[in-house]
Amino acid sequence: MPETERPLRADARRNRERIMASAGELFARQGHEVQMEEIATHSGLGMGTLYRHFPNKQALLTAMVRERFRGMTDLAHDAEQLADPWQAFETILRTYLEAADGDAGFQLALMGSKEPEGDGLEEQKAKFAEIIHRIIERAVAAGAVRSDLTVADFPLLTVGIMATMYFKPAGNPDWRRHLQLVLDGVRPTEAGSGTARR
Repeated sequence: MPETERPLRADARRNRERIMASAGELFARQGHEVQMEEIATHSGLGMGTLYRHFPNKQALLTAMVRERFRGMTDLAHDAEQLADPWQAFETILRTYLEAADGDAGFQLALMGSKEPEGDGLEEQKAKFAEIIHRIIERAVAAGAVRSDLTVADFPLLTVGIMATMYFKPAGNPDWRRHLQLVLDGVRPTEAGSGTARR
């Protein structure tokens, strides 16, 4: 069992939560440049305590992503229960991004050049992907989305919108507008036309 999956004493659990909360705040301000020493100082804990929980920054980011994916899986499960295939797809895409809004650590980890892996994360991501696969398959079968949309497209859509969310580009930094453009783009198109059906 991974170290982070073993039950923690109450004080150790509190320390771990403090570290992850501090890391999230610092990642939001400084991005990937945050150093482990800064995280320890911000959390009010020593380097020894920090390294007992997370041997390096990648391990910390992985833990943050794993925790977030646990919640995302619950969101996906709720969306799958919706009767309307389009509503199910739109709901999981929107609620996934709303949950990521403000979580700079999660955004940075997914947008990074090295995808977080290991320590139980792959299993959690697989559970999430299974539900997304079913939601998209049902939407495709119902003609609610483009026929070529696949589960592999989901991370491409979400990471693109997260880039707007995190970097807030000049002009129009509203990620919700970016989301609406994406939703319009995945609707099926009229034969021989580039315009989406309404």
